[in-house]
Amino acid sequence: MEKVHYMAKGNRYSRQSNKEVREIRNAEIVLKVINDRSKRRLPLEKDVYRQLYNPNLYFRAYSRIYKNNGALTEGITSETADGMSIKKIKSIIEKLRYERWQWTPVRRVEIPKKSGTRPLGIPVWSNKILQEVIRSILEAYYEPNFSDHSHGFRPERGCHTALQTIQRTWLGTKWFIEGDVRNCFGSIDHKVLLSILRENIQDNRFLRLIENLLKTGYMEDLRYNTVMSGTPQGGNVSPILSNIYLDQLDKFVEKTLIPEYTRGKERKENPEYKKLYKRAWYLKKRGRHDEARELEKQYQQMPSMVVDDPDYRRLRYIRYSDDFLFGFTGPIAEAREIKERLREFLQNQLKLELSEEKTLITHARCEMAKFLGYEIVAQHNDTKHTDNRRSINGVIELRIPARFVEEKCAIYMKKGKPIHRPELENEEDFTIVYNYQSRYRGYVQFYKLATNLGWLNRLKWIMGTSLLKTLAHKHKVSVNKVAKRYKRTIRLPQGLRKCIEVTIIRKGKEPLKTRFGGIPLIRDPKAVIKDLFTVQRKPTRSELVQRLCADVCEICGTTGNIEVHHIHALKDLKTKGRKEKPLWMQIMSARKRKTLMVCKDCHNKIHQRKSENVKVIE
Repeated sequence: MEKVHYMAKGNRYSRQSNKEVREIRNAEIVLKVINDRSKRRLPLEKDVYRQLYNPNLYFRAYSRIYKNNGALTEGITSETADGMSIKKIKSIIEKLRYERWQWTPVRRVEIPKKSGTRPLGIPVWSNKILQEVIRSILEAYYEPNFSDHSHGFRPERGCHTALQTIQRTWLGTKWFIEGDVRNCFGSIDHKVLLSILRENIQDNRFLRLIENLLKTGYMEDLRYNTVMSGTPQGGNVSPILSNIYLDQLDKFVEKTLIPEYTRGKERKENPEYKKLYKRAWYLKKRGRHDEARELEKQYQQMPSMVVDDPDYRRLRYIRYSDDFLFGFTGPIAEAREIKERLREFLQNQLKLELSEEKTLITHARCEMAKFLGYEIVAQHNDTKHTDNRRSINGVIELRIPARFVEEKCAIYMKKGKPIHRPELENEEDFTIVYNYQSRYRGYVQFYKLATNLGWLNRLKWIMGTSLLKTLAHKHKVSVNKVAKRYKRTIRLPQGLRKCIEVTIIRKGKEPLKTRFGGIPLIRDPKAVIKDLFTVQRKPTRSELVQRLCADVCEICGTTGNIEVHHIHALKDLKTKGRKEKPLWMQIMSARKRKTLMVCKDCHNKIHQRKSENVKVIE
């Protein structure tokens, strides 16, 4: 007898067969098979395109990306995640089956950055869904064979894993070679990329689909523009394509540069150091401690090994997206040689160009290399000893840049003093405090690896003062009165901490609290923050997909042609100045969901603000 699952929906339950519940596993099985072929070094054969007919891959993709901030952002059409339906998935599959699918040009916008602006493409929703399916297939196949030196846009990896690798394994580095590819995403050569893909993918239809995606142009100022190179900016598939492309660089470094510039088990002993050390040992044994102490002072000021040992070299490498860093132990002439060979490989093999202003050679002990928002330096201090060893010499130190603290403090200051933020005055106190805390928490979490984490105390004080002034300006009272109202002392595992706390009393529920402060500035060398791109729940037959497959309107109870109504955030359900919320708002508020399964008629009424007249079938 087939097991039946019941899914709650308002006051009713819908039947769902065990077969339906298991369907999502088919997508995971497909990706696992592809993953296994990669591990066995087998190519993807001619049936990979047919996997795009599997609707479960689209459900999986939808579950992964519908929460992204850009899901409700329009491309060149009004199509967004709002209105998602099974019918839309079937339409995509049908077009792919008969090779009638056409990629829609993206809407290009310019987003600000430190040095000018950067173009960003916004695809239409159907393109996002299909790109995510393609991305999942490519990731399943290529991920097992990517280099361990690559950390960008990969599962279980991120900025912190790259930085921790540098800190743990780059002991004794003499030179840093900072690398950056000029306009990497926009300069990827289509022919080179397709040739790389053809080495392992034998399905021409699948390759042709990717080729057409690469050639899709963009709309800017109502004008269509073609593209001759690069991957789609803002597209789901762009990060994995760039990793596939730059994996050629990783292999060149691993197989050519590192073996050539790495030799010797260890440096030779310094004969002068060894001579003084033995003489001091001899004097100690004879009881002549004063003479021995003088000799100890001398040899502790000199290296124990030959610094410029010609038989000892080390080359280390880390890449995050298009940013990379080399750590080299050897003469500067060879460091310049490595940089030049790197330039030649990128130019000749990958048709890419090194950024001159960002590709630098810096002395590891005297200068600080900049990588992933940190400053990196090799420590040196002859006077600091642990167990009679100069314990920190050559150890890699990660630091917060002073400019970062200054830039973030400047946001909340004017004429050298903290100021209020007028753009937040119309928000609730809870929201204001949460806004400050979320930003400050992000800064602390990102710089948990830094030895000078205490520098953020200045930022904390300025942000806290700005917060109090914002609340005071909103309520038109003094800062002291606001501080008296909201300042609290809380107990943490690290001890008592002062903070600013706002509490919302909820009937029949635990009070809702948010606070600014209370985050200890304690360095954590094991802290790991993964990329947002990869920090997703493990795809399963999510509650959202279950509701969509149930095919029942959650407002009127009709079946068939169900669409998903999306909102940006639950706070959008607040209706200031309205005595009674529309019914659809009441349902979403009660369930605390940002999605609602509705029929076509109910969805139209929601957008026409007529949903108050719709009644739920009991």
